Amino acid sequence: MSPQENVAARKIGIALAGGGPLGGIYEVGAIAALAESFEGLDFNEADIYVGVSSGSFIAAALANGIAPMRLTHMLIDNGKTDEVFDPEVLLKPAFKEYWNRASSVPPLIWKSLKQFLSDPFDHGLYESFARLGRALPTGVFNNAGIGRFLSRLFRVAGRTNDFRKLPNKLFIVATDLDSGESVPFGSKDWDDVPIARAVQASSALPGLFPPVRVRGRYFVDGALIKTLHASVALKEGAKLVLCINPLVPFDAQLAEKRGAKERHKLVEGGLPVVLSQTFRAIIHSRMRTGMDRYQHQYPDADVVLFEPHADDAEMFFTNVFSYRDRHKLCEHAYQMTRRDLLRRRHMLRPVLARHGIRLRVDVLRDPHRTLLDEELPALEPARGLARVAVTLRHTLDELDAWLKARKA
Repeated sequence: MSPQENVAARKIGIALAGGGPLGGIYEVGAIAALAESFEGLDFNEADIYVGVSSGSFIAAALANGIAPMRLTHMLIDNGKTDEVFDPEVLLKPAFKEYWNRASSVPPLIWKSLKQFLSDPFDHGLYESFARLGRALPTGVFNNAGIGRFLSRLFRVAGRTNDFRKLPNKLFIVATDLDSGESVPFGSKDWDDVPIARAVQASSALPGLFPPVRVRGRYFVDGALIKTLHASVALKEGAKLVLCINPLVPFDAQLAEKRGAKERHKLVEGGLPVVLSQTFRAIIHSRMRTGMDRYQHQYPDADVVLFEPHADDAEMFFTNVFSYRDRHKLCEHAYQMTRRDLLRRRHMLRPVLARHGIRLRVDVLRDPHRTLLDEELPALEPARGLARVAVTLRHTLDELDAWLKARKA
């Protein structure tokens, strides 16, 4: 086989980790930087896509031919597309879950009281009423809006909500709640599940969103077992896997040493910040272990990771529900990835060359390149119209769902 044929035969995979709306926006900015810097790779024509949690949203869009720049407009809401995803749809209360759990309270109280009265000395009060924990909702918010948005998005001509109709391979990883098993939707036994439903299942972070039912089984966030699941692409024969992980633990001391404008004491941020740092530390440590394992299990494959620096305060403290902050974060991710590519160019060049990809150093050295070059205030009128259209579509979808439920 000639060198040209060898390069053509090499499969390329893209693996995207989770991280909520924050992670998704970071991944889009990073992908935009990679796409313009890699000559010889179309990010809509990779052989294999693997997505977990919010990364599943981005992976499904890329596999469906939605270009990185269009994804940027979709998530930033700058008035350049009517296909706008508003993260606020993730903050709608899970009323159905509340009702189902609330309706279980009376029989649970009766059973608990009956058990206690039957033998109050053997069954203590706390033990008898412990079963009331079953009445607590399994999720605070409803992430069904993700499924509805993607179902609409993939109805457009040239796109599909069917794994089997894609020109490439797409795997959306979720976790079976009852077994703890990782399930790659899109694999042979799971490719009949709609892509939008698979993304909803992969994004169901326990405690925040209720588990998603698929074929009578309940699924939650795919990051519970692994952070990246790049092994799914490697098992499919990928020889180069480009990985993006948006969540890293923040190193306040390192940030201070490197001249951060503000000193950060994470404990001052309260419980949300402490939990965020804890979660990031756990998943990042686990991901690093997995990356080391890939080198031993797949010695003939190249796995390249892109992620924020540990002292990146902007990535850690961004308010993803602010339009201005989203705009800044996406541009920030784009610029930081460009700098990272330029810094690592001597190591990356031979790795990418093995797979027929040339790193455009001239592009990386261009100081005038920006992802979002327009002034933010000028976009407010267009953004307002886009938001009205999105809100109207969401309302009509909810009304339609309610009418179908009433009819049933």
